[in-house]
Amino acid sequence: MTRQAVLVVDLQKDYLPEGRMALEGVHEAVANAARVIADAREKGIPVFHMWHEAPEADAGFFLPGSEGTQIIPQVTPQEGEQVLRKHYPNSFRETGLLDLLRAEGIEAITMVGAMSHICIAATGRAATDFGFDVTTIHDACATRALEFDGVTVPAAQVHAANMAALDFAYGKAIATADYLSD
Repeated sequence: MTRQAVLVVDLQKDYLPEGRMALEGVHEAVANAARVIADAREKGIPVFHMWHEAPEADAGFFLPGSEGTQIIPQVTPQEGEQVLRKHYPNSFRETGLLDLLRAEGIEAITMVGAMSHICIAATGRAATDFGFDVTTIHDACATRALEFDGVTVPAAQVHAANMAALDFAYGKAIATADYLSD
């Protein structure tokens, strides 16, 4: 049997509507992430939490010591669950995550979190490059609209494009209900 883990990426207060970097659909994503986490805990699947803190005080969000860096209560880590601080989109970069996963014999990662187009995308790609089987729970992730070259790309399209890329070449992207029914 493949040893798996759930990776919760950056579900922190600055992503809430009242935060410094509000995401569309964040409440639904957090609710679905909480369901995935509860399922993992019930089955004894390890849960790892990534906690993003900006390395500079002028970053705009996830400011050191701010309320916005706090993990959203519905997905609060339980005693014994690993919480790793990160400063970059890729959850593996300078965090020790890879060593922890390997030490526990983890072969498959299920990801939930934010932002779909940055930290989820970077972490999913890196995890695949490191040889993990990656499943992204698409409706347990959230993002926001982006602007490029005078064009605003709606959050739903940003999210869909990134989930499509992950599903195409970096594992699979599935809904919470499908994940929980397996």
